[in-house]
Amino acid sequence: MAATSPAPAAPPSPGPAPSVTPAPAAHPRLGELHDSGTVRKESVDADRWVATGLVKVTGDTHVGEGHLDGTISLGGQLAATTVRFRGTLDVGGALNASGPLVGSGLLRAGSTVHAGSADLKGTARVAGALTVDRDLLVRGNLTAPSLTVGTLDLEGEAHVEGDVTGLSVQARLTDNSAFGAVRARTVSLRGKLPNLVEKVLGRRVTVTVERVESDEAEFEGVDVDFVRAPRITLGRDAHVTEYEGTIVERHPSSRVGFESRSPPPHGLRR
Repeated sequence: MAATSPAPAAPPSPGPAPSVTPAPAAHPRLGELHDSGTVRKESVDADRWVATGLVKVTGDTHVGEGHLDGTISLGGQLAATTVRFRGTLDVGGALNASGPLVGSGLLRAGSTVHAGSADLKGTARVAGALTVDRDLLVRGNLTAPSLTVGTLDLEGEAHVEGDVTGLSVQARLTDNSAFGAVRARTVSLRGKLPNLVEKVLGRRVTVTVERVESDEAEFEGVDVDFVRAPRITLGRDAHVTEYEGTIVERHPSSRVGFESRSPPPHGLRR
């Protein structure tokens, strides 16, 4: 009698299907967002954000256009195409505007600032590097550790301890100011010259520059430690300690060479 082959084992029955938790849907960006009065929120993500009043955002802000009026405090970063503000804009993180940054009032940035172009009136205090791809226009007070621009047109007061780099740098300083190294094709730095009363009282605006490297450099009422430029123009009360290049024009009141900057004894004025 032939042996009977064993029947094939039945496949194991599948267990219960594992439960799958669906991923949460991404928070949709708002088309247009309006905030007014006293507002506090965690974040902003909108194509256009209009904020008026006392507005505080604890996290990040991502907008296409930002129109801000009042006291606006952003705890995180601000990323936008265009930013326009009036009043106070306080940004804790980096500020990045691919297009124009236009403001009137006080800008405080706790990190770097980058803009396609910028027009700032008032006071700008930037803790990180300030970079503007094209034109930077400043009317007021600017403080930053370093500055990289296409062109700079500044009138007021400036304190930049590090490098100022661009194609053209033009500054008319009406209050005490200081720069580290200025490197551009053309450089024009003019300090406010004292009037007769200010001369009698010994008052003058002090503008100091550590180094200038340029194709063409022009100075008036400023003290520069070192200049390297093929063409150098020294206007009224300009002082250059050392230079490499040619002085093509020199006002009789300008000076070249080392000078002591120690304060005069009490009761005496130089």
